Amino acid sequence: MKVTQKKIDSNTVHLDAIATAQEVDNALHSAQVAFAQSMGMRPEQGKTVAEAAKEQMGISDLNSIVEPQAIAALVPMALDKKNIIPAYMPKPVTKSKLKAGNDFSFSLDVKLRPEYELTSYESVSFTAPKYTFDDSIVDMRLDELANNYTSYEKVEDVDSDYVIKSGDSIKIALEASEDGKRIDGLSTEGRTYCTGQGYMPEGFDKEVIGMKVGETKEFSFEGPGFDDDFNEITQTVDAKVTVVELQHEVKPEITDEWLKKNMPMVGGLDALRSDIRRDIEGATRAQYDAFIRQLAAAEAAKRFEGKIDDEVYESARANMIDTIRHQLQQENKTWESFVEENGGEQQFSMMLMLQIREMLVQGFALDAIFRHENLTLSDDDIEAACLAMNPQIPPKTLREQMTKAGQGFALRETAERYKANNWLVEHADITYQDAPAQG
Repeated sequence: MKVTQKKIDSNTVHLDAIATAQEVDNALHSAQVAFAQSMGMRPEQGKTVAEAAKEQMGISDLNSIVEPQAIAALVPMALDKKNIIPAYMPKPVTKSKLKAGNDFSFSLDVKLRPEYELTSYESVSFTAPKYTFDDSIVDMRLDELANNYTSYEKVEDVDSDYVIKSGDSIKIALEASEDGKRIDGLSTEGRTYCTGQGYMPEGFDKEVIGMKVGETKEFSFEGPGFDDDFNEITQTVDAKVTVVELQHEVKPEITDEWLKKNMPMVGGLDALRSDIRRDIEGATRAQYDAFIRQLAAAEAAKRFEGKIDDEVYESARANMIDTIRHQLQQENKTWESFVEENGGEQQFSMMLMLQIREMLVQGFALDAIFRHENLTLSDDDIEAACLAMNPQIPPKTLREQMTKAGQGFALRETAERYKANNWLVEHADITYQDAPAQG
C-alpha cells in the first residue's frame, strides 16, 4: 500500500492511500469469510465463499455486500504504514467502488491520539489481597481424571425381582433396524447403557426402564435422523433389547501404581500433582497479576486531567457495543434481554458510559506515564503484550497476524500501555492483606 501524509493541524493529518490489487482481494476474501460465518453458511469443498453464497442464499454479488467491511479492513493498514495511532478509527473517503483485482484509492482525515498529563507522577498507593493458591483445586482435577477412567462392572447376585430404574447402569444387547434394514452403528452385542441420562430418545428409555436382568423385549421408538440431503427427520427404529447385566460404576483411585499402568509417561503421583499445580497456578497467577495492574491503573487514572473529545467517546462506545453484540450472538442471547438483565436502558447506558470513561482515562494515563518515564519498546515487550492479550496463541504468531492485518499500531499502543502498567506496579506502594475467610 502506498500512503502519502499531509499535516492539517497539530492534531490532524490527511492520508491518501492506494491499496494494491492483492490487498484488495485479501480484504474482500476476509470480509466474505466473516459474512459467511455470521450467517451460518456451510462451507463447500471446491467452491468459493461467493459461489456458496449464491447457491445457499441467492446472493449474486457477494462483494457488493461485504464492500464496507473490506474497505474498513484497509483503513488500519494505511495508519500502520505511517506508524500513526489515531484517537479513534477514521472514516474513509472513496471515489470509486472496491473491485476485485484492481487497485483502490481512498483518503483519511486522522485525529491523532491526544496527549494528556497527570497531576502527579509519584508512586501510586493501594491495598490488595495477597496471592493465594488453593491446593484443593489440584484434588478436584485428580478427581476429574478419575471420573474419565470410570469403568463399569457386573453387579453380582441381583435379586430376580429387581426391575431397571432410571439412573441404573446396565449392559444391553441391541438389535436395531429401520424398515427391516439393520442399523450397524446402533446395534451391539454388549454395551454399557445408563438409563435416564439422555443418551437415547425418551421412547427407548421408557421401554427399557422396568425390564429385568436377562429379559428380552421388542419394541419401536422414535428418534432424530437425517435424510439423504442432511435434512433433520424423525426416524422410527425397531429394537430388540436384552438386559445382559446390571452394572455399577468403578472409579479408580489415582495412585503411583495406577499411573504406571495407565499413564506411564507421567512419572508418578507427585509429579502429576506438581504438573497440575503448575498449570493452574500459572493461569491464576496471570489473572492475579492482571488484577493488580488494574488496581494500579485505576489509581493513576485518578490523576488524569483534561477533557476527552466527544468523538473519542462515541467511537469507544460503538466499539464496545459491537463487541457486546458479537458475544451475545455467540451465546444466542438478544441485545434487548441483555439490557434488561443489566437494569434497563437508562441504567445500562449510564453504566456503559462510566465503563467507557474509566477505560479511556486509564489508557491515556498509562500513555502519559510511558512518555514521562521515557520508556521504550523492545521485541520482548511487544511479545509480552501479545501473551497477555491471548495466552492461547504463541506471541510471535499473534504479532504476525496483527501486523499482517494492519493492526501493528494497535499492538504498539497496547504494548506501550502494558509496559507502563507494569512499571507502575513495580514502583507502587502496595499494602498486601490476607484474603477474608470464606463462609
